[in-house]
Formats: sequence, structure tokens, C-alpha cells
Amino acid sequence: MNKQQIEPFFQILQQVNPHPQTELEYTSVFELLCAVLMSAQATDVSVNKVTRVLFKVANTPEKLFKLGIPRLEEYIKTIGLFKSKAKHLIQTSKILMDQFNSQVPKTREELESLPGVGRKTANVVLNCAFNEPTIAVDTHIFRVSNRVGLAKGKTPLEVEKGLLKRIPIQYQLHAHHWLILHGRYVCKARSPLCQACGVSDYCDHAKKATTKARSPK
Repeated sequence: MNKQQIEPFFQILQQVNPHPQTELEYTSVFELLCAVLMSAQATDVSVNKVTRVLFKVANTPEKLFKLGIPRLEEYIKTIGLFKSKAKHLIQTSKILMDQFNSQVPKTREELESLPGVGRKTANVVLNCAFNEPTIAVDTHIFRVSNRVGLAKGKTPLEVEKGLLKRIPIQYQLHAHHWLILHGRYVCKARSPLCQACGVSDYCDHAKKATTKARSPK
């Protein structure tokens, strides 16, 4: 994808979904942090099923910490890595209570100091809760960025840096969600829906597929 194609690529994604949102369900920054932390190697659907019950009982650092690890594990046992996630959630709740007046911090450094919170989780919180133009590179964004030629890289960090360098500033706030949703529902891993894709004209993968189909056998 050349530089001139990036603008129309995001214009189309914006037209299709002017106000993209995360599919994780939350009503506070703390709930968002918990949901994102639990979403590692788990689907948003599975996390939402858990949090719909959990957040009715414990939706603040104090309430979650009071649950304790064994009881918290019972609430989240249907999602992957639930034991380590329960431990991290309890530890994070304690730190928020002791060091941040029970508020989720607004800086990357402080967020990444919390147990279980890496760069991707911090980027999601910064973007969704604090309107920072960050891009959390998950499997969908990594795949889409490499496949369409928007930002190629061998690691999530390489792709993230490439995206921030190439995406026009006016699209950076929502680019994270546009690319995730595009990868989740259109540019799928095994069977991308190229014929139904609104941005296929700007996609390296689609161009190669078209050229191959037209070439004489």
C-alpha cells in the first residue's frame, strides 16, 4: 500500500463506522482495565459473559480485592489463563488502592507498572478511556497491517511503530478499532472476505489475488 492509498483506505473505514467502539463491555475505567486484562488469549464475547456477572458484585478495586483470589477464580474460570489473571487482578486492585487512590493511572509508565498490564493493555486503556491516539496491536491488527501492506513487521511493536508513522493523525484515535473490527469480521485469518471488502482496491493481498486469477494458466 503506497502513501497515497492510506488516506482513502481510512476514509472508507470511517464512512462505514464513524464512531467505532471496543466490543468489551464496561461502565468505568477500572472495569475497562479489568476487561482488557482478562481478554488476553480470550475472546471479547467470553470476557463479556464473565464481566456481566462479576461487575455486579465487584466493580471497584476495593470490592474486587475483597473477593480474594479463590472467589475471583470462580467468577472468571471460563476464560483462558484464569488463575494468573485472577492473581494479577487482585494485585492490581491492591496497588490502585495503595498508590493511586483507587483510580486507574493515565500514563503508560504507571499502567505498565501494574501486574499483568503490558504495552497492548496499556494502549487499549489509553485509547478507550483517555482518548490517546494509541494503537494496541493484537492478532487482528498484526494480520491486517501485514496483509494489506499498511505497516509490515515481524513483531507487534514493529507494526505499531509503522502504523503510527503511516496513519494520518486525523485517523489515529479510531484506527485501532477500525483495524480490529475489519480483521475480526472482514479480513479474517483463514478466509478473508475480499469480495465483500470495501477497501480491497487499496489492499496488497487483494491485488495479488486478482493478478493471479487473471494470469494465463
